[in-house]
Amino acid sequence: MIDLNEIGRSLKEKIAASPDRQAGRSTGRIVYSGDGIIKITGLSDVQYNELLDVRGGYRALALNLEHDSVGAVLFSGEESVRFGDYVYSTGKTLEMKVGEALLGRVVDPLGEPLDGLGEIDAEQSRPIEYPAPAIMDRGKVNKPLQTGILAIDSMIPIGRGQRELIIGDRQTGKTAIAVDTILNQKGENVVCIYVSIGQKASSLAKTVNTLRAGGAMEYTCVVCSTADDAVPLQYIAPYSGCALAEYFMYAGKDVLIVYDDLSKHAVAYRAMSLLLKRPAGREAYPGDVFYLHSRLLERAAKLSEEKGGGSITALPIVETLAGDISAYIPTNVISITDGQIYLESELFNSGVRPAVNVGLSVSRVGGSAQRKAIRKISGQLRINLAQYRELAIFMQFGSELDAATQKTLSRGAKLTDTLKQRQYLNYSVREMIVLLIVAQSETIDAIPAQKVTMFNEGFLDYMRMNKQDVLAEIDPDGEVGEALKGRILAAAEEYLNIAAGGGEEGENA
Repeated sequence: MIDLNEIGRSLKEKIAASPDRQAGRSTGRIVYSGDGIIKITGLSDVQYNELLDVRGGYRALALNLEHDSVGAVLFSGEESVRFGDYVYSTGKTLEMKVGEALLGRVVDPLGEPLDGLGEIDAEQSRPIEYPAPAIMDRGKVNKPLQTGILAIDSMIPIGRGQRELIIGDRQTGKTAIAVDTILNQKGENVVCIYVSIGQKASSLAKTVNTLRAGGAMEYTCVVCSTADDAVPLQYIAPYSGCALAEYFMYAGKDVLIVYDDLSKHAVAYRAMSLLLKRPAGREAYPGDVFYLHSRLLERAAKLSEEKGGGSITALPIVETLAGDISAYIPTNVISITDGQIYLESELFNSGVRPAVNVGLSVSRVGGSAQRKAIRKISGQLRINLAQYRELAIFMQFGSELDAATQKTLSRGAKLTDTLKQRQYLNYSVREMIVLLIVAQSETIDAIPAQKVTMFNEGFLDYMRMNKQDVLAEIDPDGEVGEALKGRILAAAEEYLNIAAGGGEEGENA
């Protein structure tokens, strides 16, 4: 019989007798250096993902633990590190500085400031790799995270603790949606973290300036690794951002984190893996590329009240090529996340902004993370849009249409225009309810075609200035009664009459 207690005692004795790793550092020497990769012999007690010190003040990350050598990637000093240089183990894994002091700052993935505003006074740090919360430690995702974008909040709602993928071709407005969502968290008590992975420095500077101009940097930290940075920095950037997000989540706060984008993250990991001579799989990615993203995105969660009730809402971004969402990385991330917002080039080029394809976009949390009033009003929205698109296809055949079909087509086109929204022009929940009530009523028929978006903006201004009492009466978490709907529609009629009688102003409306 196997005595498990005896085996346990024996293991404990061996662990107790083993020398303390921190007591002394083991030393090795570089036997190969090239393309940011070093091979080291003599480091017998290095662990996976351990931080290594290289002579000259450089640092490396141990990734390949082989029989007679250790493969590591350099964070800097690629030109200076030479064959024969000494390398020292540290006994530590990579850590990220965390704390309130990082809010309003732009930092690299190691927590060093990049914005020229001085040193960051952060006393705490967290390991960048950390286990995801256990199932029993998680709570229900039932509190909405408002993006301020009508098309998303009405049909693809995002809950606090959810992972919602933003996917589409380049230049279709993916980053714009993420930035709009960060800007919309002002006053919502949500900490935001924007992680830039392999982006152009000029694009990143524009994003930071936009956040600063909108007053969002007060509650936002930007963790960035640009295209000019070493590949290992691009690889660790999202994990560093997530470590910072976890600090706030375990403190009981709600956090929004944007990964822009995971396609470039996978490419950086592929480059490292190929240089480390790891076996290549589909599209030359290594076999563990799924685990690369799953262990990152699983850390986004809603904690139970017993654990503090904090949450991390993740908005990963993935870039497709020619709309191919069945490629390797897109399908991987789609299968990990709780839904996706699919942006289409054709819609973007035809003037539909944001270019959300409602048919291919979905939220797997759905109505449970949506305000009650919006859920009630937008219930038929997706069906109406689907019917309109189906009829629009038949219309191309040039068949004669009866009055009812023409009305459906007209309403559908105007409903599509209602969902158009200028960048950085976010709506409050009450304003969304007003627009949705008008868009699904007879009033919409009186608005000229192609003028709906302008009408919406003008009408909301009119409501804010003249009908503040009506807006205040709307309860986003309750029912919108028939009497209140009547007052909203009456206000829309009033504004239509004012706009129609206003000469040039009326034409613009």
